[in-house]
Amino acid sequence: MHERTGEAFELDEQLTVTGRKLPVGAAAPEFELDWLDDKGAIGQVRLADSAGSVRLLNVINSIDTPVCHVETLAWQQRLAAAGPSVRIYTISMDLPFALERWRVAQGVEHQLLSSHRSEQFGLDYGVGIAEWRLLQRAVFVIDAQDRIAHAEYVADQMREPDYEAALAAIG
Repeated sequence: MHERTGEAFELDEQLTVTGRKLPVGAAAPEFELDWLDDKGAIGQVRLADSAGSVRLLNVINSIDTPVCHVETLAWQQRLAAAGPSVRIYTISMDLPFALERWRVAQGVEHQLLSSHRSEQFGLDYGVGIAEWRLLQRAVFVIDAQDRIAHAEYVADQMREPDYEAALAAIG
């Protein structure tokens, strides 16, 4: 397993990130993540389910933290007018039940996906935080050909990502 040190921190805590960074132009790794549907059943969402669309992956530590809360709401507001050709997914290791409870309470329309079953998403996208068993804050834009059009790995876990850079990659 590939580990990176010195690339993520919160306050004075240095964190170990697992997986390799994805460069722009690389093929986006397939994933299968859980979500809770409106009937209370856990279903799976795969990257391939939205083939042909532009996807924005908003990767967060935990929806119950202040920065993740603000960031997820910010993406909902920024992409609300983008239309059906852009899909947004917020991804964390939170349980699907917690993500759905937050989504409904906040009136968020995009899907919140959980990687709680496995650390594979964290490894494949280079965002696993070993010390926390959570994901590093990151934003990925995946183009309609399933290539990475934008990748931002946020080092300071107390900061929001560069929204404008990701939006520019969407076009």
